[in-house]
Amino acid sequence: MAKKHNYDESKVKTLSSLEHIRLRSGMYIGRLGDGSNIDDGVYILLKEVIDNSVDEFIMGHGTKIHISIDGKLVKVRDYGRGIPLGKVIDCVSIINTGAKYNDDVFQFSVGLNGVGTKAVNALSKHFRVVSVRDGKYFEAVFSKGKLKNKAEGTASKDKAGTYVEFEPDPEIFGEFTFNMEYIDQRMWNYAYLNSGLTMVFNKQEYQSQRGLYDLLESEVGDEPVYDISYYKGDHIEFAFTHTQAYGETYFSFVNGQFTSDGGTHLSAFREGLLKGVNEFYQKSYSGIDVREGIAGVISVKLKSPVFESQTKNKLGNTEIRSWIINDTKAAVVDFLHKNNLAAKKLEEKIANNEKLRKELNVVRKEAKDAAKKIALKIPNLKDCKDHLGDKNGEYSMIFITEGQSASGSMVSCRDVYTQAIFSLKGKPQNMFDRRQAEIYKNAELYNMMMALGIENDIEGLRYAKIVIATDADNDGFHIRNLLMTFFLNFFEELVVAQRVYILETPLFRVRNKKETVYCYSEKERDEATQRLANPEVTRFKGLGEISPNEFGQFIGDNIRLVNVNIKTMKEVPGILEFYMGKNTPERREYIMENLI
Repeated sequence: MAKKHNYDESKVKTLSSLEHIRLRSGMYIGRLGDGSNIDDGVYILLKEVIDNSVDEFIMGHGTKIHISIDGKLVKVRDYGRGIPLGKVIDCVSIINTGAKYNDDVFQFSVGLNGVGTKAVNALSKHFRVVSVRDGKYFEAVFSKGKLKNKAEGTASKDKAGTYVEFEPDPEIFGEFTFNMEYIDQRMWNYAYLNSGLTMVFNKQEYQSQRGLYDLLESEVGDEPVYDISYYKGDHIEFAFTHTQAYGETYFSFVNGQFTSDGGTHLSAFREGLLKGVNEFYQKSYSGIDVREGIAGVISVKLKSPVFESQTKNKLGNTEIRSWIINDTKAAVVDFLHKNNLAAKKLEEKIANNEKLRKELNVVRKEAKDAAKKIALKIPNLKDCKDHLGDKNGEYSMIFITEGQSASGSMVSCRDVYTQAIFSLKGKPQNMFDRRQAEIYKNAELYNMMMALGIENDIEGLRYAKIVIATDADNDGFHIRNLLMTFFLNFFEELVVAQRVYILETPLFRVRNKKETVYCYSEKERDEATQRLANPEVTRFKGLGEISPNEFGQFIGDNIRLVNVNIKTMKEVPGILEFYMGKNTPERREYIMENLI
């Protein structure tokens, strides 16, 4: 029988808003992480502070923002209007306080609506804010959301603006490091989305004069099918071209926020583009043929964006569809009228797409018929109950494992509602530099595509996360590379949308009679060995060696996933050619130099 607890006035807690942020940090910043994933909390903190400075630029105040990171201390200085001096403490410590609720002051805010800097303050062991206005300054210093001291005075020589420095609290974030590559990528995005703004990060300048045109050019490189089409209106900016890659690749933004799952702005842009093309050519091409191989960037500014999740990955506003479709259609028709060569190249690309699609449909039908003869259900798939589109579909994931032994440990300890498992029979074929039709002739890969729901197109994707789960040995790493080659070659948009992950599992178990520690690196193993008395150390060679009881905790609440992330699309072919293409003297030399 459950133990009874008295439920009276003494049990009712009232938390201050900043205490609540510390207690329920996931509600405000999503995941915590250790800095190894671009979505980890420390980058959200950095983003929230920078967003406030970018909002000042958007409203016409200040054209330069200085950012520096020294170890774990972050400093951000803008040259905007500065926080009103009498409201500095309130603006960084009281929820729902800020000028972003006033449309006259901030029309297109990208921050967390009065929560952003409060969350940074609450989750930092040190937080300092200085506002300079009208020759005066006001300064406040906090620790874990609590005010430590404040000061004010004259600042006749300092330019107006706001300075914020903070150090994320190790009590919340544990051991973390900032990945400078992720921040470099973010800085370029800020520059591309705000032409005329200069970001200075650790003394390096980031600026763009042509906005999204520059962003797309940096992604596709110098080999698009035709010159990039670019349009900028009051509330929408976009650029697109076609490449020789498979599928559709988009980067979409709302008020400067990257929406990895797209939303109504992206679907309206895709529809407007199709309508514009059909109007110009006086044809009724299918969307598949027009958009195959497209690379596009779209950014919209909205007064009241509605997102389908706290992390703002997908836009839900429906009222914006018609004007985005009309603006896009008109801009596409105008571009094709003014660029005869681009119009000719696009028409050739569409005709070629149509021809390849018909050939591919024959191969797909043959693959489907062959699969039906083998089994009614997908071989080697242990499915889960919830999929994308279901109520809890955003929590769904599929583990792609090597062999039955690895999946055996997982099957008995997985969450049957949200975790599916697909077992590969062996090493998949290297699909680098192969035609798309060949993936449908390979039974193993076709079964995997059916399991994922992408055998026709990625719209049918059944899981929110695709997780590659292989052994931490040479064979496991090789299979991991083969799978990443497959996704990057034929389903690059899944990688761009941050759907593909790698499962981290412990390499060592260090234990004694009192405690067990799982270690993900040799450094962690050495630290645990020194700390525990008379430890026993076990090296896990493969996933199959980890018992189901143990494995449950590695794919449960404390699951460690590494997002497969690409810096730019244009680098992918070269990287795949080097690692997965034909053996070259350069690759042999690289292997010899790096052999352990």
